[in-house]
Amino acid sequence: MGDVLIGTASWTDPTLLRSGWYPPEVTTAEQRLRYYARQFPLVEVDATYYAPPAEQTVRMWAARTPPGFTFNIKAFSLLTGHPTRPGVLYSDLRGLVPADRKNLYLKDVDTGVVDQVWERFLAALDPLAEAGKLGAVLFQFPQWFPISAANKRYILECQQRCRPLRICVEFRNHTWMDGRNRDETLDFLTSYALPYVCVDMPQGHPSSVPPVLAATADLAVVRFHGHSEKWTSRDIHERFGYRYSEEELQDWAPKLRRLADAAARTQVLMNNCCADYAQRNARQLADLLAALDGANPVVAEGR
Repeated sequence: MGDVLIGTASWTDPTLLRSGWYPPEVTTAEQRLRYYARQFPLVEVDATYYAPPAEQTVRMWAARTPPGFTFNIKAFSLLTGHPTRPGVLYSDLRGLVPADRKNLYLKDVDTGVVDQVWERFLAALDPLAEAGKLGAVLFQFPQWFPISAANKRYILECQQRCRPLRICVEFRNHTWMDGRNRDETLDFLTSYALPYVCVDMPQGHPSSVPPVLAATADLAVVRFHGHSEKWTSRDIHERFGYRYSEEELQDWAPKLRRLADAAARTQVLMNNCCADYAQRNARQLADLLAALDGANPVVAEGR
């Protein structure tokens, strides 16, 4: 069995800070990250989807975590085809994009500006890469990104632009993993050693993708989004406000162990970020895997 790292998709969510998960004496941003990194060996940074990070901020993340800690970074929205507010672009680039748009898409932005966004976004991640703490850059594509030759080419462009950093790919359009396309998608990803991001999420929605577990590279990634009945809500805490039961996690543990048999490293991220649901469920899942394997796969405390 390859290494299994378990973590959550945030350590700073406001509802988490109010939940009591952090001890009362843990009050600053530095203290919270240091405390989190003693509990788990992996975290996903979602803030980088909403706005590109500053290199100094990334440098502090690297400095405040122990050797061997791993950050996954969610790719900036513009680069994944999602709507992006002009105000979150680098200040000197804002005058180079259409001024009359509430949201921008790649097609709205000059190629030279896009190149600059790519270059600066990736350069800001250098401190993590240099410290050996960058796991993968997560490219979560929108529900209007169906399987097609053009979209496959764009995925390969993302991979090429990010090299030597590695990327992983999550779909929110069902066509990639429909029965008739599933093998084609997995073969495509495997042929380019692109890690597929397996998901557990609500079904029956336009953005729903089935919970297919597959390793398409030496890295396997699983993200747990929960099963909120309010998946279509604009309130992010309603969308992800779901706490997995012990029984659900018991069902997942052996499946994750089998997935880990097919990869050198498996990353499991709880994205049900509301209050302390993700942190509690991540610990439960780590304990369940430990019971299966006779040793805890999460090596975080005592480093």
